[in-house]
Amino acid sequence: MANDSITGTHRWTFFRSGGFDQVALDSGEDLRHLGELDPKLWSVLNCPTTGLEFDPRTAALLDADGDGQIRVPEIQAAVRWACERVTDPAVMFADGGLPVSAIAEDSEEAARLKAAAVKVLSYVGKAEDQALTVDDFADMTRLFSVDHFNGDGVVPGGLTSDEALQQLIGEIVETQGGVPDRSGEPGVSADTVAAFFEQAQAVLDWHAAAAADTDGVRPLGEATDAAAKLFDSVRAKVDDYFARCRLAAFDARATAALNPAESVYGALSARAIAAGDEEVAALPLAAIEAGQPLPLIEGLNPAWADAIASLREEVVVPLLGERDALLPEDWAALSARFTAWQSWQAARPDTAVHGIDGARLRELVDGDLRARLAALIEQDLAAETSAATVDAVERLVRYQRDLVTLLRNFVTLSDFYRGDRKAIFQAGTLYLDQRSCELVMRVSDMGRHASMAPFSGCYLLYCTCVRQGEAPITIVAGLTGGEVDELMVPGRNGVFYDRAGRDWKASVVKVVEQPVSIRQAFWSPYRRLGRFIEGQLQKFAASRDKAVEAQTSAGVTDAAASAGSGQTAAAQAFDIAKFAGIFAAIGLAIGAIGTALAAVVAGMFSLPLWQVPLVILGVMLLISAPSMLMAFLTLRRRNLGPLLDANGWAVNVRARINVPFGAALTGLATLPAGASRLLRDPYAEKKRPWKTWLFLLAVLIVALVLWREGVFDGLWGGGGEADVDPAAAVEPALEAPPGEPPAAP
Repeated sequence: MANDSITGTHRWTFFRSGGFDQVALDSGEDLRHLGELDPKLWSVLNCPTTGLEFDPRTAALLDADGDGQIRVPEIQAAVRWACERVTDPAVMFADGGLPVSAIAEDSEEAARLKAAAVKVLSYVGKAEDQALTVDDFADMTRLFSVDHFNGDGVVPGGLTSDEALQQLIGEIVETQGGVPDRSGEPGVSADTVAAFFEQAQAVLDWHAAAAADTDGVRPLGEATDAAAKLFDSVRAKVDDYFARCRLAAFDARATAALNPAESVYGALSARAIAAGDEEVAALPLAAIEAGQPLPLIEGLNPAWADAIASLREEVVVPLLGERDALLPEDWAALSARFTAWQSWQAARPDTAVHGIDGARLRELVDGDLRARLAALIEQDLAAETSAATVDAVERLVRYQRDLVTLLRNFVTLSDFYRGDRKAIFQAGTLYLDQRSCELVMRVSDMGRHASMAPFSGCYLLYCTCVRQGEAPITIVAGLTGGEVDELMVPGRNGVFYDRAGRDWKASVVKVVEQPVSIRQAFWSPYRRLGRFIEGQLQKFAASRDKAVEAQTSAGVTDAAASAGSGQTAAAQAFDIAKFAGIFAAIGLAIGAIGTALAAVVAGMFSLPLWQVPLVILGVMLLISAPSMLMAFLTLRRRNLGPLLDANGWAVNVRARINVPFGAALTGLATLPAGASRLLRDPYAEKKRPWKTWLFLLAVLIVALVLWREGVFDGLWGGGGEADVDPAAAVEPALEAPPGEPPAAP
C-alpha cells in the first residue's frame, strides 16, 4: 500500500507482509533517501557478521568498528558512501557487476576512483566497456605488480634495478624475515630496515670492543676462541681436582675417602675397560694428595689424558710457558686470562647479522645504501592514494553486488516473505520425514538458542550436521506444516542441503514441540488417548508376562524340592465357589458396561435421526476444543523474531509466521502432476474378518441389552398381553366413588 506520509522530500511506499508494514526498496531514490527513514520503521536494528549466507568480506567492510555486528548507522553510512560514488544509485539494483561508466567523476576523489577502476580492468584483462565484478579482486597480486609502487610501504627486490639495493634487500629479508608485499613477493619495510641497521651497528660495536682490548679479550689472538672452548671443557674437572687436594690438606683423614675405593676398581676389573669409559671418566684427574699439583703428562686419568695434553700444548705453554705440572696458582692465572673473553662472549648480540662479514657490515653502515633504500620506501608510501583507491573500487563493487541484498534482510524482511529468494539467515533445506523445511538457520550456541527460541511458537528441530572433510555444524529447523504427532524422537536422521548445494547428514538432537495446525490439534486428544491405552496395555501385558514367568519358575522350584525330599504334593481341590465368584464379578462388570451403553444408545434413539450426528460432533468438539484453543493462540503468536534474536540479531518488529505462510515454508510429499498410481499391493496384509465379527458381536450385545430394557417394545405391535387403551384404563379410576376401589376392567 502507499504511505501518504512523506519523510523529508521523498515519498515512501510500504507493503504489508508478515503482519507488519515494510518499506519497499525498489529504486535508486529509495537508497539515496534511506538515511531519512525513521529507524523505528526498520525491521532489524543490528545483525551479526557471521553465521549468514552473506559474503564475509563485504560484512567486514560494513562492520566499521569491527565489533562483529552490523548496526543501523553503519548501514546508513555504507549506503550514503555508495550513492555518492555512482552516477545513478539505480545501478545498485543491477546484476552482472559495476560498469566503469557508472562511477561518478564529479570530484577529485571520484576521478581517482574511476581511474583506478580503469587500471583494474587492464590488470585483469578486460576492456573499459566491461563491468567490474567481485571475482576480479579475488587475486590481489594481479592488481599490484612487483615492479610498481603500490603504497603499502613494502619494497621487494624487483621494485628496483639497482643491484646494490637488490643485494641489501636480500640481506635484510634473509636476516629479518620478509614482509609480504601486495604483489605477493617478500620485501622490506621501514621497520625491518631500521632493525637490520641497528643490529649491524651492535655487531660492529661488539667487535670493536674486542679490538680495543686485544690482550685482555683475545690473549691468544685468533686462537683464543678454540683455546677458550678447550679450557671450558676441562675446567670443572680441574676445579674438582684442586678442591679435593685442598680438602686433603685440611684433614689427612679425608685423603683415603677422596680417592676411589678398591671396590670401584674391583667392579671395573670384571669387564673390559675403554679409555673413554664413563665410570673411568668419573674418577678424579689424578691421585689425590695434600698440596699435590696437577700432573700434565704422567699419572693422569686415562679418560682425560688427551684433553689435558691438548690443554698443555694450546693453553698452558702459550700463556705460562713449559710446564709438566700445574699448580693451583697457575690454574687461577689461566682462569683470569679468560675472564674478559667470557664477558665479551656474554655480551654478543643475538642476531642473524653475525652471518654477514664484518667488512660488509661496515660498508653498509658507513655507506649511503640505507638512505637510498629509505627513499625507495618513501616513494612506495607516496603511492598509497592509488592503492587505497583500488581498495575503494573493490568496496564499491562489493556494495553494488551485496548491499541491496542486505537491505532487503535488514531494513525490510522482503527476501523472507516474498519467497522468490531465500533470506540471508536461511542456511538451506532440511529433508526429513517426507517433508522439506525451508526455515533453517545455523546455530552457534544450541543451549542459548534453545532457551529463547521456544518463544517463537514454532515446532523446532535441532540437528547436528556432518560432512566428510568439513567441521560439524548445528542447525535449527522450523516445522510449520504437516503432521507432527508421530514425528521422530531425537536420533532420527535426515539430509541437509546448504545454500551451496552440498549435502550433510543431519541427526536430530533436540525437539521443541509446539502446535502446527488447528486440524492437528483437533485429533491430538484422541491420538494421546490411543497412545495412553496402548501404553497401559503394553504395561499390563508385560506385568502379566513377568508374573507368569515368576509363577512358573516358583512351581518348577517347588516341584524339584518336593521330588528331592521324596514327598508327593497333594493335588489342590477345585474350588467351585471361588470360580463362581469370579464369573459373577465379570458378569456384573459386563452388565454395568452394557447398561451404560444402553442408556447412551437409548438416549440417542430418543432423538430425531438428524440430531444424532450433531450430538456426536458436539461431543467431539467438546473434547478437542481445549487443544484447538491452545493451538489457535500459539499459532497467532508464532513469529520469526525470537529465532533471530537467539542468534544475536535485534529484530525490531513482530514478524509473524501465519498458517498459510508457514505451509509455504514446509513442503510435504506429493505425487508429481500427471503421475499414475497402481493401487494393487502384492505384499499387502491379508484382511481378516475378526474386526467385523467383533463389531457384530458388540452390536448384538447392545441390541440384547436394549431389548431387555424394553426399548424395542414400542417399535412393533403384539406381544404376550392384549393391547390396552391407557385412557380407558385410567377413566374408571377417576369415576369411582371416594373410598371404593375402582372397578376392575
